[in-house]
Amino acid sequence: MAAEHEQEHVRVAVIGTGFGGLGAAVRLRRAGVTDFVVLERREAVGGTWHDNTYPGCACDIPSHLYSFSFAPNADWPRSFSPQPDIRAYLEQVADTFGLRQHIRFNTEVQQLSWDAEELHWRVETPTGTLTADLVVSATGPLSEPKLPDIPGLDSFEGKVFHSATWDHDYDLRGKRVAVIGTGASAIQIIPAIQPVVDELTVFQRTPAWVLPRNDRRISATERKLHARFPATQKLRRFALWGVRELETQVFANYPNLLPAVEKISKLHMKRAVKDPELRRKLSPDYRVGCKRTLLSDDYYPALAQPNTHVVDSGLKEVRGNTLVSSDGREVEVDAVVFCSGFHVSDMPLAHLVKGADGETLAEAWAEDGMNALRGTTVAGFPNFLFVIGPNTGLGTSSMVLIIEAQLNYLVDYVRKLDTLGGGDKAALDVRPIAQHTYNAKLRERIASSVWETGCTSWYLDAQGRPVAVWPGTTAEFRKATREVWLEEYEVLRPGGGGAARRKAPLLAGSTSRGAATGAFHAAEDLPTAARSGSAAAARRDTAEDVR
Repeated sequence: MAAEHEQEHVRVAVIGTGFGGLGAAVRLRRAGVTDFVVLERREAVGGTWHDNTYPGCACDIPSHLYSFSFAPNADWPRSFSPQPDIRAYLEQVADTFGLRQHIRFNTEVQQLSWDAEELHWRVETPTGTLTADLVVSATGPLSEPKLPDIPGLDSFEGKVFHSATWDHDYDLRGKRVAVIGTGASAIQIIPAIQPVVDELTVFQRTPAWVLPRNDRRISATERKLHARFPATQKLRRFALWGVRELETQVFANYPNLLPAVEKISKLHMKRAVKDPELRRKLSPDYRVGCKRTLLSDDYYPALAQPNTHVVDSGLKEVRGNTLVSSDGREVEVDAVVFCSGFHVSDMPLAHLVKGADGETLAEAWAEDGMNALRGTTVAGFPNFLFVIGPNTGLGTSSMVLIIEAQLNYLVDYVRKLDTLGGGDKAALDVRPIAQHTYNAKLRERIASSVWETGCTSWYLDAQGRPVAVWPGTTAEFRKATREVWLEEYEVLRPGGGGAARRKAPLLAGSTSRGAATGAFHAAEDLPTAARSGSAAAARRDTAEDVR
């Protein structure tokens, strides 16, 4: 009878079934780890590609690059895939690699708590509590929609929804519709709904740099060629990757070359928008790349249509069915679509994760902003790994490349734990000096890049700290996460009394930038820095031979 009430325990608990969660599951199985569960709050796999179903929803990264290297798809129908095809691809990955037996749908994580004595995580869900030696958070930055706090919005009598929670039962045909925002989702929604609505009003707080997308259908001949000769698909992927690595180098290291990119965008706009006043409204006053550069072939033509009106001011308040802009203009509408983004720098999960001393991730990050060692682990939160964590976001290339790099780190992390444990439990907790040194150098590099040239973007948090973007190429990130450096961690063992969180030095402002000198090296110099501060560590097992 007692056995029936034993709490379930697994080696690894993965949160989310988007690219990150499914990728983690595949890599764990390939590494011989089968004692794991994948917790998914929805009823199906896909993550953000399950939730976002708005008209025109598609990826702005080429299909052959926005897919797993270990699961190539020769049958992509377009060079930039729409949402249904990406979701179908993820469903296929789940089936091909036998992942469904590990997935628990409709299981949302309510709280995660580290047990310092037992060296495991308590994972609380609506269906019960389980424990796990290691937790992988793959919830992603585009999982929690963000709605602005607009006075009077509650009294609006029409329809209101966020781009990520599209109401397909509401017919927009013949309606007066307002779109709030001009980011990545808005430039897809606007061309999709403009032909069917009566009037479309776009509230634009900041114009975006928009480049040609050049999307096209991939021919049957190309698909057959890739299926019969897989090397041709690999070559295509390599070429796409190389182009975007060069783009990233320009954004990060050669911003003096960016005016040439801006000229392409201006010409792209001029071809579609003949009205000088509208072109003025749509012309950014910041350096291209500071905010995410967008790709679209039909955004500008949609804005130039007679039934579309651009209000170059943010939404200030709502009075009944009338929207009032920040500069006082009034527009009466039937429906409001918010393209206001997601909680990226203030991830809701951070409030649910309690570390070694009972402090949440949100509390740990309150002073210095969201940060982690190699975008993956955080001091005071042993055996807790992010897939797409702080400072891993990209502005030019495929996030799947970042995910696969972090999965390499995950597999090596598990391998190190197995070797260190020798049949017993072991945990790794980041040394604060290692986390601080890594982030000080990272933020120093960001300071000289295009991402900190004065604009407001999702790359920065509310205090203007660069907490989201990775300031380098995907090759550099892969190098930074190729293996776990034990010098950056403290090894914890059962009965050792756990480990209280050791607070890292301040990262904000000039302190962080002055704390690190010289070039930013992805992996080589940080172990030395970690070792220099290890003398004050409370407890450490030396295990250099494991590397």
